[in-house]
Amino acid sequence: MEESPAVPPFAAASKPGKKNLVSSLVDVAASTFLRAPSFREDTYLVQHLRPSEQKALRELKVLLSSPAPEGDSPSPISMWGVPLLGGDEKADVILLKFLRARDFSVAEAHSMLLSCVEWRREFGADGVLEDDLGFKELEGVVAYMHGCDREGHPVCYNAYGVFKDRELYDRVFGDADKLKRFLRWRVQVMERGVSLLQFKPGGVNSIIQVTDLKDMPKRELRVASNQILSLFQDNYPEMVARKVFINVPWYFSILYSMFSPFLTQWTKSKFVIAKEGNVAETLYKFIRPEFVPVQYGGLSRLGALDDGPPKPASEFTVKGGEKVNLEIDGIEGGATITWDVVVGGWDLAYSAEYVPAAEGGYTVAVAKAKRIAPGGEPVHSSYTAKEAGKMVLCIDNTCSRRRKVAAYRYFVRKPTA
Repeated sequence: MEESPAVPPFAAASKPGKKNLVSSLVDVAASTFLRAPSFREDTYLVQHLRPSEQKALRELKVLLSSPAPEGDSPSPISMWGVPLLGGDEKADVILLKFLRARDFSVAEAHSMLLSCVEWRREFGADGVLEDDLGFKELEGVVAYMHGCDREGHPVCYNAYGVFKDRELYDRVFGDADKLKRFLRWRVQVMERGVSLLQFKPGGVNSIIQVTDLKDMPKRELRVASNQILSLFQDNYPEMVARKVFINVPWYFSILYSMFSPFLTQWTKSKFVIAKEGNVAETLYKFIRPEFVPVQYGGLSRLGALDDGPPKPASEFTVKGGEKVNLEIDGIEGGATITWDVVVGGWDLAYSAEYVPAAEGGYTVAVAKAKRIAPGGEPVHSSYTAKEAGKMVLCIDNTCSRRRKVAAYRYFVRKPTA
């Protein structure tokens, strides 16, 4: 198998058009979002803590190991399979999460931790992964774990736009019992993500959340959203390294600019926003294209990661008004080449041709030029060469002034004897 060759990046080259007042407000709010200091995840290395934070960790351990007022010995406490009084580094990671969530107030962190332990016991959180809650139609659609980011964090995608379908909404949220079952299913998804964490100083100790706001029925989902948010804030402290909002409506950015002063810098540093049409470019900053789902401009289809890590893709950009030819050389006669190509947002032309190496050979139009609409899926195609030559994939963005991110990869199966 040959590896996909690296493609040099191209610079953006499009001039902004005239904007109205609303567009300007949105851009100002969005740029405020994006200019927030980059989030630095806690390393959970004790030697990196301030003296006051190290002291808080010691004091929390003492509180947890102290006998109850009745004089009984403290009951063993564990979370996610980690004994919190075991004295190992995994326990320190979990304790530091509760301390960080309460700004290192020992008393508040202790109270939060005990409340979380009680909730997990009553909710049966340790066994929720074994439950069949009957939401097969929501798997891989509404909330699901899929791949990891460039730093190894598991990624959880959330998209509630399907609930604009009133029939589906009633089927899932029609009464209190259905809502309760949905909340349990959503906790189940979260527990899947937590099960992928290392709980190790310097390791992968949190997930990435990508929330798609397209078509989300805000009013109808208000109760469910508030309960999910409350559950996660109270019982999964510091489990999210970054929150990426995609396909955001124009008013979302303005609302953020209004509430921003009430958020801590630590919280704001986790937020990233992507307007509709800018989704792939934003996600590629954090997630490699072979892990980004196809509906968001990536190469990963649902279930594709079940068989192991995907083949890496080469990333490149296409300037506005530019045509890019990707040449795959050295193909032998009789070999079969298979390739995947995707451009974030598409809305440009794609074609493919095979050029024989022999002088005077006829070029074969493998895929005639066609315009791929916005949101189009990746191209997945193959061709068996009759003679040695090269495959040329053409990305034609000459009718647009907008820069686009793109990715491709290929496999070559040599001819059999």
